[in-house]
Amino acid sequence: YGRDVLARTLYGGRYALQVTFIDTTITVAIGSALGILCAYLGGWFDMVIMRLIDAILAIPSILALLVVVTVFGNSIPVIVFAITIVYTPAVTRVVRGAAMAVVPLDFVTAAKARGESAFAVVLREIVPNVPGVMLVEYAMRASWAVLLISTLSFLGFGANPPTPDWGLMIYEGRLAMTVVPWSVLAPIIALSTLVIGLSSAADGLSGRLGVDRLSKGA
Repeated sequence: YGRDVLARTLYGGRYALQVTFIDTTITVAIGSALGILCAYLGGWFDMVIMRLIDAILAIPSILALLVVVTVFGNSIPVIVFAITIVYTPAVTRVVRGAAMAVVPLDFVTAAKARGESAFAVVLREIVPNVPGVMLVEYAMRASWAVLLISTLSFLGFGANPPTPDWGLMIYEGRLAMTVVPWSVLAPIIALSTLVIGLSSAADGLSGRLGVDRLSKGA
């Protein structure tokens, strides 16, 4: 088509990064709030939320996304909403695990004994002790969201042609790989580099902040 592969590759990350930044921010904010509230309130609230989370986690993420996008369209708000629904339960579970280790501590008990409101206890005593987990979750969910968004575009449910998008570029160029291999290899390399970089950032933050990602969701 006479298109500049380098320009489209450089420009193609805008769509994925834009959607990733929005949905990851919303996902981590909602998931962290729910996780902290579940850990602090406990009881029926924790039980109901966790059972809902178990139900959502039982559905494959790509299947849930395809259903939502097929029904409501592939606009950016719909994709952001769909990914938020898919990834919020996992963030909630991880942050809940971290918050449950903070709630029984003496300074939280002392704040309750002073008669502080639940909002004050959560905001002043619990939230400042779980930012490391939230940062690691942000980096990790961002890497998964980028890959998921590109998958949607590859399947024809994301960016619309001729929008420069890595997933869409791979789909459009796959039939001409033997003639113009760089039209496929360039977006693959760009996408792989970004995903590996975000995953490495999550691992680096996890090690630096002392966050055990494997044990927090238990």
